[in-house]
Formats: sequence, C-alpha cells, structure tokens
Amino acid sequence: MRLQMALLILTFITPLVAARPALAQSANEGAAQKEPAHQPGVAAKPGQTTAADPSTSPTAQAPAPAAKLEAAKDAAIRHLMDITDTSKMGVNIQAYITQQVQDAVGRAMAPDKAQKFMETFSLKFDASSPPSAVTDAMVTIYAKNFSMEDIQGLIQFYETPLGKRVVQTMPQVSQQSQQAGVEMDQKAALSVLRGMSADYPEIKPMLPQEDGKPAESAPAPGVPPPPKPAPAPRTPAAPKPAPQN
Repeated sequence: MRLQMALLILTFITPLVAARPALAQSANEGAAQKEPAHQPGVAAKPGQTTAADPSTSPTAQAPAPAAKLEAAKDAAIRHLMDITDTSKMGVNIQAYITQQVQDAVGRAMAPDKAQKFMETFSLKFDASSPPSAVTDAMVTIYAKNFSMEDIQGLIQFYETPLGKRVVQTMPQVSQQSQQAGVEMDQKAALSVLRGMSADYPEIKPMLPQEDGKPAESAPAPGVPPPPKPAPAPRTPAAPKPAPQN
C-alpha cells in the first residue's frame, strides 16, 4: 500500500515540480528572443520603437487587456481550487512526505534525537518547498489547459449541490475504484503466472498456493530434500479386562 501511495504522490508531484524549470526556461527564452532596444546612432528597423519617443512606446498606449485577463483568470483558478479542495494538495503532499521521513527516522534514531531531527527537518522542508509553491505551479497548469470560459463553467458546477457532493464523495470513490482495480489486476496476474508455471517452473516458488498460503520453497539444485520426520511410535492400546462370570 505504501508503494502505491508513493506512486500516487509521485504522479502528482512530477508535473508540479517539472513546471518550475519549464516556466523559468520559457521566461529565459522569451528574454533571449526579445528584440533589442534601439541604440543611438543606429538606424531603427521597420516597426522598431525607440526609447526616446514615448509616443510610439507600447507602455504609452492603453493598458493591455491581456494583463487584466490573466489576473482575472488567476483569481478564478484559485477560487476553483478552493471550492474543490485542490488548493490543499501542497499541504497534503508535504504532510505525507514528512510522515514518511518521520517513520524512517523513528526506526533509525532514539526518540529524543528523532524528535529534534524532525523539528529541524520540518522547518527546512517548509522553507525549501512551501505548500503555496505547489498551488502557484498548479495555477499555471490549470491556465495552460483550461480557458477562462472553462474555469467559469467549472466554478458554476462545483458551486451547485451536485458539485459540492462530488467534491465530498470523489476521494472515497477514487480510493475504492483504485482498490478494486488493483485487486482485479493482481488476481488476473496470478492466474496468468500460474498458467505459465508449467513452462517456467522457476516461478512456482514465487506464487502463493490456491488457498492463499505461500508455496513451499523449492530445494536448491543438486541438494536432496530434507528427510521427512519418522512417524511417532504408536502406543499400544491397554488390554481389555476379561469378562467376569
């Protein structure tokens, strides 16, 4: 179960962590591709503005509506994440990882030393990757994959009684669905492996028996199996008393 939870956490963490260098790279590429400002004494290219002429500068024109739209979309996404409890993902991920570290440290250190270690770790971990950073990364991911109209439509749905019920019920539905899927796949995999064990006898010791008990380990090649214990001697039955006349 811990392995499955770890895989789930990695599934959520991977796109969030990967978003940070991607954003930084896109920002650097945008700066590198930006047309350099006009230098004095050099003829300006067609369409290139000069810093000395404020009337032709883009900043002198009306405020770009795209900037307002992005701010509004950012606020709408954060509102959507709040009403769907998605904004708690950073806190939940941090709590899960901290608990995993605490469990491992608790097995390796004395209790007083482990407590001091965890206090220091928690402070440094929170400073290195605060939950708000996960939320910020998720906002960017939402913005890339959903339009403003999509976000508004989702908000309208999740503010309805059905939407609120989906938020409350979906974690249990997802957990039960995952458990059912894992059990089905495990059963199918065991069935396939048992069918292949005739051609590949090496896997027989790895498979559980039909009743769920682990299979007996096969003896090593060239080593005879241990002798079976001799049956215990049977105690002779006491003679029956002779019948009296």
